[in-house]
Amino acid sequence: MRFGLAAGFLSAVADRLGLWGPPGSSRMVGWGDMAHFMPAVAALNPWFPDAWIPFVAWTTTIAEIVLGILLLIGFQTRWASRLSGCLLLAFALGMTAGRGVKFVFDASVLAACGGAFMLATAERYAWSLDALRGSKRPMSR
Repeated sequence: MRFGLAAGFLSAVADRLGLWGPPGSSRMVGWGDMAHFMPAVAALNPWFPDAWIPFVAWTTTIAEIVLGILLLIGFQTRWASRLSGCLLLAFALGMTAGRGVKFVFDASVLAACGGAFMLATAERYAWSLDALRGSKRPMSR
């Protein structure tokens, strides 16, 4: 679950930073740069004034980078999972307002959200920095 959530966050960021290619270069490129990402942010956040959209876009991008890296390396996994669940829930609400609930279901955002919250309840995190540092919770077998 950690790796799947991290890959989802970091792949989306890579797309909007142009690392998957420029806009329109292939079917795999959703945005290709931040300029093409901004209208999507505006559509999914109709309650924000246009002047706020760059702030929202960059804030979510930075949050996805930080959470993606924390999940990938398994550092502060419980908190990173909780915050990831909250971020994904916010995405789901925005997607519902901007494009409708079917879009949320088709994109499996609620499944990822539930997975993030479920990950936060794990007793231990294998292959993680948290495991190397020693768990604060007793391990059960």
